[in-house]
Amino acid sequence: MVKETIRVYARVKPLGRRQQAGIYSADNEEPLSSLEITVPRDLAGGFINNKRESYKFKFQKIFNQEAKQDVIFDSIAKPVAECVLAGYNGTIFAYGQTGSGKTFTITGGAERYSDRGIIPRTLSYIFDQLQKDSSKVYTTHVSYLEIYNECGYDLLDPRHEASRMEDLPKVTIMEDSDQNIHLKNLSLQQATNEEEALNLLFLGDTNRMIAETPMNQASSRSHCIFTIHISSKEPGSATIRRSKLHLVDLAGSERVAKTGIGGHLLTEAKYINLSLHYLEQVIIALAEKNRSHIPYRNSMMTSVLRDSLGGNCMTTMIATLAMDKRNIDESISTCRFAQRVALIKNEAVLNEEIDPRLMIVQLKKEIQDLKDELVLVTGKQRTSELSQEELLQ
Repeated sequence: MVKETIRVYARVKPLGRRQQAGIYSADNEEPLSSLEITVPRDLAGGFINNKRESYKFKFQKIFNQEAKQDVIFDSIAKPVAECVLAGYNGTIFAYGQTGSGKTFTITGGAERYSDRGIIPRTLSYIFDQLQKDSSKVYTTHVSYLEIYNECGYDLLDPRHEASRMEDLPKVTIMEDSDQNIHLKNLSLQQATNEEEALNLLFLGDTNRMIAETPMNQASSRSHCIFTIHISSKEPGSATIRRSKLHLVDLAGSERVAKTGIGGHLLTEAKYINLSLHYLEQVIIALAEKNRSHIPYRNSMMTSVLRDSLGGNCMTTMIATLAMDKRNIDESISTCRFAQRVALIKNEAVLNEEIDPRLMIVQLKKEIQDLKDELVLVTGKQRTSELSQEELLQ
């Protein structure tokens, strides 16, 4: 068992020098990095409050606008991917306001190959490691869940060619007697190599719900969870390891009064903000000591991510920040949320189980060996049928 708090990192979105001057400063000294946000005097009366003018927050590491995508992957995602290959569950999720760079961090940009995000780089890394390891037999599946207006949709269903969101199969949550969550109608697609996995990722991204808002030209209007399922087994061994890696791109929080949106965009924003509010409720409850009830069931997203938050998982969060004067209150809010997440302790265990099919084969062989031994001892060939005398007994 590995006990550790959730690792929290910060990524500051690229901004012009005039916008960012004097607003924040980052100190990347070990072991923790600190980010200091200064509220300009002209905002101090109308934003946050007029008593404090600077805020300081601690992170594992802060990445500024010069940080390349490969550096982000090596620092944040690679350690989690290594644990998943070893048999532990993992989760990486990005949180921040709309337009702060969550989708760019998790999925990446489409313009340049070097802009690939955490998901494609993780797929590349995992399949590269699987090819190198010939001591085990690996099986890899992927799933892609979209949560839009509190309804789940399967982005990878091969039987549906969706032209609209409503055409995709609806995913529902089932809970068993042991309080394990099962997702009905969410397909698991096998991927035998990196190319197949990336094709599935692109298929899912094509079906994603995006829209133009005043804050972002291509704003994610839904929460998306791309999951990599890995099972491994040594030849001849009855033990099988199963692990999963959730890569989560949350929709951005936004202040409706500031964005000025209406119609269906307003409805979407309400659902997004409500689900993020429920996520925050879970985080607050987990951070409190001696709290008996954790409100996971309030939303679909918190139900799906139950293990990732305070459960059997190694979790990492990336707080994305757009550090300009207009969004300074949202940036401080994101940092406060990140500090609460950093207090949560997870207990990750090695996910090993006995392969039932192999056990049946071994037990059948053991029974046959015992029958052969009985024949040697008694000198009589034993049949599987009982005699009349044995039936009476």
